[in-house]
Amino acid sequence: MDTGISKKDREKIAEGLSRLLADSYTLYLKTHNFHWNVKGPMFNTLHLMFMGQYTELWNALDLIAERIRALGFPAPGTYREFAALTVIKESEGVPEATEMIKQLLSGQEAVVKTARSIFPIINKAGDEPSADLLTQRMQIHEKNAWMLRSLLET
Repeated sequence: MDTGISKKDREKIAEGLSRLLADSYTLYLKTHNFHWNVKGPMFNTLHLMFMGQYTELWNALDLIAERIRALGFPAPGTYREFAALTVIKESEGVPEATEMIKQLLSGQEAVVKTARSIFPIINKAGDEPSADLLTQRMQIHEKNAWMLRSLLET
């Protein structure tokens, strides 16, 4: 493979993107779970918001995995791999709606931090396609975090 990025740098980028994929998948699963199980006075609002967020996450998973493959490495794809790579914790039981919002807010922010942590190696390697992907992901997750945070304000 000769795309102008060394194998060592491609490997480091793929490792970072694998963490991003694991965080994104875990957040997808948590968001979908909360979509199914939310209840209370904000049911309709949250049910629809969560659906929009998990649908967007689902579509992003393929983009992240395909970028890892384009760099020449296998993408993680099992629960075990994702659990080992993610910083997002599973929820216990079915939390109340406000707790769901707080957990999803924390997950959105975690994905942004993971994405941001990959930038030094991407910039060093001159990997513009990965930088573009991360920039887009960060914009979406920061917007989602803002929307979730707004629901918690009184």
